[in-house]
Amino acid sequence: MPPTVTDPATPAPSMSVRPDDAGLEIVLAGDWVIGAAPAGIAEALAAVEALPGGARIRFEAEAVHRWDSSFLATLLRLDESAREREVAIETDGLPQGARRLLALAGAVPERPDVQRETEERDFIDRLGEASYDTWHAGRDFIEFVGEVALSFTRWMRGIAQFRGRDLALLIQQAGPEALGVVALVNFLLGLILAFVGAAQLEEFGATLYVANLVGIAMVRDMAAVMTAIVLAGRSGASYAAAIGTMQTNQEIDALRVNGISVVDSLVLPRVMALVIMTPLLTLYADVIGVLGGSLVASTMFDISPLQFFTQARSAVPLKFLLGGLFKGTVYGALVAMAGCWHGIRCGRSAAAVGRATTSAVVLGIILIIAAAGIFAYVFNVLGL
Repeated sequence: MPPTVTDPATPAPSMSVRPDDAGLEIVLAGDWVIGAAPAGIAEALAAVEALPGGARIRFEAEAVHRWDSSFLATLLRLDESAREREVAIETDGLPQGARRLLALAGAVPERPDVQRETEERDFIDRLGEASYDTWHAGRDFIEFVGEVALSFTRWMRGIAQFRGRDLALLIQQAGPEALGVVALVNFLLGLILAFVGAAQLEEFGATLYVANLVGIAMVRDMAAVMTAIVLAGRSGASYAAAIGTMQTNQEIDALRVNGISVVDSLVLPRVMALVIMTPLLTLYADVIGVLGGSLVASTMFDISPLQFFTQARSAVPLKFLLGGLFKGTVYGALVAMAGCWHGIRCGRSAAAVGRATTSAVVLGIILIIAAAGIFAYVFNVLGL
């Protein structure tokens, strides 16, 4: 096919119509290349639309010097308009290459049964389908939790297919490597709690009690929740991406073929790593959060760090500290299982890995907030 590079010195493409006894003769001239603006196309299409059924269209293209796909696209538009009106097209006057391509384009008609059809469904149908999918996903997740519990039982009995070096590496990744982001988030949270609380308590001359507010809020709930959310976005997403990539590369299939339990070798070490490290990170977050609160109290309300820590220690009983650590342990297990579950259910494409990673973070945060609400009610009933 001739080249498609335009030259400003070459004649512009044009199309003109000459009526004859059989129908129309369309005269083509110039260089039909991409980037050029052909003249007369609209008039030619209007003339074709005005033809009665049974008419004929002929072409004269002796003045066409160069052409590319734009020339063929224009011919296809004319051909489609003519077919709709049962008008015959004679292609003898076209260049030989254009005739062959035009015949090839019309040789295989479009199959309507392979087109993607968008089915409009009402709200009730969509709601029912979403509810059905949610129900089955919830049931699958509960079954997965049961498999993890059985795997832990096998580990306690010493028969689980488990490598200690994997656990050590995962503990390193979930614990020490997360200290920076956990410290930053909880330090800022302590600052916010102290500033908001002290601004209100100042009206009553009770700014010292901001230590109570920060200490109780951080130790009882906020440190565990925020640490778990950080781990959901960090470790949970990492678990889903790692296991999802193994699913894409058929490594999980290889494990199963060799008789190795996927839950024992991939899921259990990750769950144990977060169960071990989340309460420790929560305790670390307690200290950092109270430190952030003391910074606000000392710089804005003339409360010394010693006064702040003494007041916070007297306000926070041991049961609050142990309760917060217990919550952190549960949150860590939920985050790990959400990430591993979505990783195992991942499809076999790069896009599926991305979706699994996003879904793991979303599910992990939802489970954390739901568990926090349940803990708040149960602990209140039990007086904890």
